Amino acid sequence: MNKKQHIYLKMKTLAEARRTMMDHFSGMAPLESESIPASEAVGRVTAQPVFAALSSPHFHAAAMDGIAVKAEATFGASEARPKELQVGGNAFYVNTGHVMPPETDAVIMMEHLNALDDVRLEITAPAFPWQYVRRIGEDIVATELLFPQNHRLTPYCIGALISGGVFSVSVKRRPRVLIIPTGSELVDWRKPGALEMAPGKVLESNTYVLGKLVEAAGGVFLHHEKVQDDPAAITAAIAAAVEGGADMVLTVGGSSAGSKDFTKDVVLNIGAVLVHGVTIMPGKPLLVGDVRRKPVFGIPGYPVSAIIAFEQFVQPLLRHLLGQPDVERDRVAVYPTRKIASKLGLEEFIRVKLGLVGDRVVATPLPRGAGSITSITEADGIIRVPDHIEGLKDDDLVEAELLRPMSAIRQTIVAVGSHDNSLDVLADQIKAGGTHMSLSSSHVGSMGGLMAIKKGACHVAGTHLLDTTDGSYNVFYLKKYLPDMDVQLVNLVLRDQGLIVPRGNPKHINGIQDLTREDVRFINRQAGSGTRILLDYRLREMGLAPADVTGYDIEEYTHMSVAVAVLSGTVDVGLGIYAAARALGLDFIPVVTEQYDLAIPAVYVASPKIQYLLDIINSNAFKRRVEALGGYSMQKTGQLITS
Repeated sequence: MNKKQHIYLKMKTLAEARRTMMDHFSGMAPLESESIPASEAVGRVTAQPVFAALSSPHFHAAAMDGIAVKAEATFGASEARPKELQVGGNAFYVNTGHVMPPETDAVIMMEHLNALDDVRLEITAPAFPWQYVRRIGEDIVATELLFPQNHRLTPYCIGALISGGVFSVSVKRRPRVLIIPTGSELVDWRKPGALEMAPGKVLESNTYVLGKLVEAAGGVFLHHEKVQDDPAAITAAIAAAVEGGADMVLTVGGSSAGSKDFTKDVVLNIGAVLVHGVTIMPGKPLLVGDVRRKPVFGIPGYPVSAIIAFEQFVQPLLRHLLGQPDVERDRVAVYPTRKIASKLGLEEFIRVKLGLVGDRVVATPLPRGAGSITSITEADGIIRVPDHIEGLKDDDLVEAELLRPMSAIRQTIVAVGSHDNSLDVLADQIKAGGTHMSLSSSHVGSMGGLMAIKKGACHVAGTHLLDTTDGSYNVFYLKKYLPDMDVQLVNLVLRDQGLIVPRGNPKHINGIQDLTREDVRFINRQAGSGTRILLDYRLREMGLAPADVTGYDIEEYTHMSVAVAVLSGTVDVGLGIYAAARALGLDFIPVVTEQYDLAIPAVYVASPKIQYLLDIINSNAFKRRVEALGGYSMQKTGQLITS
């Protein structure tokens, strides 16, 4: 059977594709209006102007506790010539909010009165007309415009509506967006046995992410059950949606150019394709179509692609239907911590972690795979690399769109360097401490961490670099690579490093020497990591060559990634820490107990962020949690390491 391979119709730039979409759907029928109680209108958009039915206040009201008077009756009062007032005659006690008695137009505060007896009061200063009085309509005047049409109502607005006598309000109906997950590989997480998936199956999460994005943009999320990779079934689902009252339809998956990507042909058969393929990454396979004057989007199946496609296309159109401007994120100037390569002809959305180090905001790129949902859940911002340049240098000043407020980024402790599972515990303990501080760690290896310190790109670097001449850790490398910097070393943990193998050790691997066997597939850590340096040292010690190790050139950036590769059967063995092996139920062959330290530039040691970090490291709660991971000793934790 021949499998048909689809092609993109005509790739458009982001600007061209958005303009095509907005121009085509600018004439869509306006959303109908509906009347809802004012108390339930938060987040809704007014369908017509709202006018006050009542003045607020609707009577003259005292604004202070004291006495209400006619102002002119107090004229002439002074310290030298006090005036006497009679309670019940020309003076009346009032409390804040009380109706002003007839013929009064001012209030004298209680603390400015001198009581002579139960009915006689003395004042030493005159009042002026309307002193401490809220006059009728001071806040709202009946018939005045409270809110124009297309105004998004906030919690503050509810107070104005009710105070102005508007108890129900006409708002635009929320656009109904039906989301159709497509793909025979999808598994419904709500059904029993979802965690026992066969290889090739995928938990369906995109629908729920996109549905919540629809709600945040002001729409109503309608969920369609999964549709198999079948053109007839997809056609029926889209046709039923546009006929059944949906204002917009999103199919998820099937918009790319593979043999089972049917969305383009389906939309062409029952409508028109306006856009198929946008020069952005992630999000390139996006499709925008028109079926019976309803927008139909083919959303890519990779999670980050789906989110980017939604934010760049679906969200602006939803907000346009509601008469709202598109969302503009705050931006900040940042310095990338390393070079960022980019493809000419594609506008790339690079997810980054951000932190204020010294007087600069630094940006560390996260993994760029469109299937890595954590690359956006962990991101503080997005750098958009234009389609006409090949990348960014590490000293380029560029803009990042903020996904978190700057107040949070200022409170971030930036850690760059070697990976260790104890950093996750440290990050959690910092957040559990009740402060607004957080730890952001990027895993680039021990040498990468020291270079980040050298460039002023982090507050802390995790490092476990072995000095093969004397068996010590890290001090030699600080002196060699950071000779002119005052950097302190604080021990975080002592940890067991060794060979991670499948449960039962089916290849009967006993040590480093077995890595050169023809039947053993190995996975390495990246160049510059302490684990890689340890491996190279042990190979040299045994007279073995890296070229004799199958998989020596295949690299991972974290111990957990190495462990996953072993668990999946991709490889037979990897070098990593015991905690990673234990976490995934793998066997472990010890090689060495090594020292994992935090290198901290002295200029930051006295800062509140680093002092708080050190307090957490020295806490019993942190030490207990790390020890529970297995393979750790805390006997030196928190100690200052001297040369």
